[in-house]
Amino acid sequence: MTGGNEAPDATATAAEIARLAGVTRAAVSNWRRRRSDFPAPVGGTSASPLFSLAEVRQWLDGQRDGREVSGEVRLWQALRGAYGEQMAGALAALGEYLRGDAEGLADQAAREAVDGLVADRTPTEVMDALVARLLESTARAALDGASTLRLARAVREFAGETSGTVFDPACGIGSLLVAVGGGAVQSRLGQDTQADAARVAQVRAALATGKAVSVQVVAGDSLRADAFPDLRADLVVCEPPTAVVDWGREQLLVDPRWEAGVPSRGESELAWLQHCYHHTGPGGRAVVVLPASVAHRRSGRRIRAELVRRGCVTAVVALPPGLAASHSLPLHLWLLSRPSTPGRAAGTVRMVDLSANSPDGPWEPQPLQEAAVQLIDLLDNEVDLTPSRYVREPEPDYAVEYAKLREDLDTRLSRLRALLPELPPRGPADALDDGVPVAVSDLLAAGLVNLEGDELTSASDQLDPDYVRGFASSAANVRRSTSSSGTFRADLQAARLPRIEVERQRRYGDAFRSLGAFERELAELASMGDRAARLARDGLTGGALDPPATRDGGNSEHQSTTIEGDAAVGREDRTL
Repeated sequence: MTGGNEAPDATATAAEIARLAGVTRAAVSNWRRRRSDFPAPVGGTSASPLFSLAEVRQWLDGQRDGREVSGEVRLWQALRGAYGEQMAGALAALGEYLRGDAEGLADQAAREAVDGLVADRTPTEVMDALVARLLESTARAALDGASTLRLARAVREFAGETSGTVFDPACGIGSLLVAVGGGAVQSRLGQDTQADAARVAQVRAALATGKAVSVQVVAGDSLRADAFPDLRADLVVCEPPTAVVDWGREQLLVDPRWEAGVPSRGESELAWLQHCYHHTGPGGRAVVVLPASVAHRRSGRRIRAELVRRGCVTAVVALPPGLAASHSLPLHLWLLSRPSTPGRAAGTVRMVDLSANSPDGPWEPQPLQEAAVQLIDLLDNEVDLTPSRYVREPEPDYAVEYAKLREDLDTRLSRLRALLPELPPRGPADALDDGVPVAVSDLLAAGLVNLEGDELTSASDQLDPDYVRGFASSAANVRRSTSSSGTFRADLQAARLPRIEVERQRRYGDAFRSLGAFERELAELASMGDRAARLARDGLTGGALDPPATRDGGNSEHQSTTIEGDAAVGREDRTL
């Protein structure tokens, strides 16, 4: 690794340093704490510091941990060195080089790195890997509205497939434009205000689809300077910029795109929504990513009502948090459809609430997560299109469910005691280990264990798997954990395991398995207890359940004693 030609102000996060060195983030945290010569932060915050890329690379050059890096890391380093924080331009140049433009990538180190990668990877795989790094790096801040890969997967599920034209009027680096439509798409068109982002989207779409698909992505402001005014696409997807006050309203008051009315200055999202619908051809559809507030803001009520009244809105989907690139606010997908013939508009809007799902899916709603709502039921004074307002669980049968929960709790309580293993005290002759503990990192190097994410597994009959997992999560090893943003995460490679014979390992493994079963049963019991308490409280306050005929479930003697005791305590408190 050399650091001779990077931009002097280039910086890197701890996550990027981990990628650069081919180690975990926990290892970088350990370096910062334990290596006094590790470079000091040059910016950022205490929770997310930034380090000089040149200083970090120089430091890694002198360490054993940083000498061997993958070809992908070398390519990223070379691009960061040549382009600094302008990584959208770097990826555009890389994509053009991968497409055969010999002049697209001027940096020689980057050329050598990418030539080495394409020997065993496709150009699309190389480009996708670098895009994923870009979206996790600090350089993504320069990309206004770059869609996350998670969001792209969600949009793809609801957009469906088409054999015609796909269009994204605010395509960014092309994550949605490339993800949707399927393999039968004939053309992909896009527009974005950032020229470098548009170049990235162009090469990504071209690499992903080949020469059989027409691809055209241009730079420009879609609202003020629509590059495709006559386009009527089969599928329109878009994650538009949000909360933009100066979106051109005064210059566009008589624009024909406002079929449902001219949006106010504070409703730029409704301008983009109508722009997408304007470019939807007969029988076509649009999927637009909008903040949840668009569904209920008072200033957009008139336009929402008109869109509903015309039958333009076919569904609104509440997505789980964590899908946006720059914030944690909830997002909605608005699904629009233009009828193939007049009078064929839908009479209902499908409301889907997936807000409780994982950000990785699943995206197929369960029966209780969706509802078909008649248009007339949406056209009240508020025209609130928030899915949770219409998607509700049916009222439970309080008496039946509460009685069954009490029975299940009795069964689980008796089973819980049996799961907790009897553990006698260890005698002085039962030494726990026969020497210096062995490091998990050494076991990994020897191929005796495997580490996939946060899961440590045995790969040898010399090590009992439950013994390995049990000791890896011991209090001594947890103390070696590192913290990022207040959340502790064990550094499993730094864990230490005692050296004991296999037969005794199995005894420990049996105990750890029983404890694991006990913990799972206890967690389920706690969940059932919460459910029982909620059912009882809701049933009592809602009139579905009655309190027992006598206090304390019929034990009036005990209740009387309890009341007298409480009264005595109350008198004693007053005297104090």
